[in-house]
Order: sequence, then C-alpha cells, then structure tokens
Amino acid sequence: MVSHLHRTYNNQGYCPKRQKQHYMIIFKYAGELARYIQQQKARSKTIGFVPTMGALHKGHIGLIERSKQATSITVCSIFVNPTQFNNQGDYQHYPTTIEKDIASLEAAGTEVLFLPPVTEMYPQGTSGLEQYDLGFLETVLEGKYRPGHFQGVCQVMRRLLTMVQPDQLFMGQKDYQQCMVVNRLLQLMHSPVQLVTFPTVREADGLAMSSRNLRLSPADRPKAPAIYKCLQLIQQQCASGGDWPTICQRAMGLLQQQGFTIDYVELANADTLEPLTSCSGGQRAVALIAAFLGEIRLIDNMVL
Repeated sequence: MVSHLHRTYNNQGYCPKRQKQHYMIIFKYAGELARYIQQQKARSKTIGFVPTMGALHKGHIGLIERSKQATSITVCSIFVNPTQFNNQGDYQHYPTTIEKDIASLEAAGTEVLFLPPVTEMYPQGTSGLEQYDLGFLETVLEGKYRPGHFQGVCQVMRRLLTMVQPDQLFMGQKDYQQCMVVNRLLQLMHSPVQLVTFPTVREADGLAMSSRNLRLSPADRPKAPAIYKCLQLIQQQCASGGDWPTICQRAMGLLQQQGFTIDYVELANADTLEPLTSCSGGQRAVALIAAFLGEIRLIDNMVL
C-alpha cells in the first residue's frame, strides 16, 4: 500500500509532517482553504462539514463517517470558540487533545482539517460583534441559563460556513437546541446548506458522549449516567400516561440523589421548544436536562 503525506498548509506552502496511510490536509488560514474548496467544487465535488471544538470522541467520528457517505470531500474544523463561553474558566479549561484528534481524523479518512487561530476567526477582536435575531429560541433552556451563548454559536458558525462553503453540515443531536439555532442561522443567511443531524452517541453506561466528560472526576464519572436514566424514566412514564409535574419531580429527585445541581428538567415541543405541561396532547415532545456534576455542566435530551 502506498503511504501518503500528512501535510499542513500555511502561508509558507505545504510542509510534510509525518508518513500516514491516509492523506489529510490541515489548513490554518481561510484564504488557502477557500482556494482548495473552489478547486474541488470546480471538479463537481460536494463538500461535507463537521464543526467541532476538538477533544474528539466516537460521536464526532460518526459525523465524519456520515459526511463521507454523503459527500465527496469532508472538512472538519477544530476551533474552541471564545465567544460562546459564559464562564471564562470553562473556556480556559476546555480539554485540548489536538495530536490525538488529528490521528482520529486521519484514521476516519477525513480529507481536510481546518485549524484556525482565534485571530483568523476574529481579526478585529471579539468585542462589539454582530447579533442575530434568534427569537424565542434564545429565551428558553440553554438560552436562558447561558445568556449570549447562542449569539457566540452563530458568530462562529457564520464565519465557518462562509469559509468552508459546504453543501451539507453535520451536527449531533445531543446539542438539540443548538441544532435548532444553527438551522435558524441558515435561514437568516439565506443559505442553501443542508443541516443533517445525527443521533446522540452514548457510552456503554448511557452517558452521552461529550468532550466535557474528560473533565469529570473519577468520583463523579460513575454518577454521570443518572441523566440518561432520568430521560429513560421520563420516556417510560410519559408513555404510560403519567402526570408531567410528578414525573419531573421524580427525575429531579433522582439527579439530586447523585449530587447533581440542576439547571432544568423540561418537556418541550420537539419542533419549536415551546414548553409543555403534559405528556399527552398528540404533540411530538422532547425531554431535556442540564445539570452540574461538580463544576462540569452536562446536557442531554431524548425525543419521546
């Protein structure tokens, strides 16, 4: 088998780094990436895009695999976006595993990694940035508990989408509300990009895979799957016609027993995120939970 060079593309051109069986190009600058994308589109290649903040896990790799099945060229970005963090400590301690991430992307057959510095994404700095009309989505759940978070998501996603120019965008359902926000952004941009969401990937014990899981202490990690158990409880009791306020209290009690500090346990319309007060009513519903275990905030959801 012929080995190919893993190469980084920067202002100095291509630089061989190491021998790999798969060929992946790393771009650090949007101009060079844009030229590459234009060349591929001129050859009638379709572009799939998987945006990430690194510390990759099987959920991310599942998105890469889905993109590779559906498009000609898969671009993954790794960028820890400062404008979407309410807590600067969370931003500063966000896990970074870049060498491991590069190896995982190469093994998955990713064609392109976009690895920009903050100055490439925000050359004028991060203050006084544009704001987006997200309407109701910004007032509930994550929007309520993390003010400004979704503005930051839109700020970085608009930049990434403009730089990558994908045909399809692949995101995980674990960030249920974020997927809805990005869909709203695509509408505001009048973008033809198709958003494809992928079901949440879980550990063997049910914990939703997340980069933040790396920050759970050894004592807290075994407690973390309680969120998934609560979602299963909600699903089962709603299906059997239970009363939502009672179900909600049971779920919250389960989390508190495991030492969680709860932001919310909510039932909402799966298409609009309007809150629901009853399991019945014929509407497609989603249960959503956000809670802290120690200093680590975990989120999860389940469409009922």
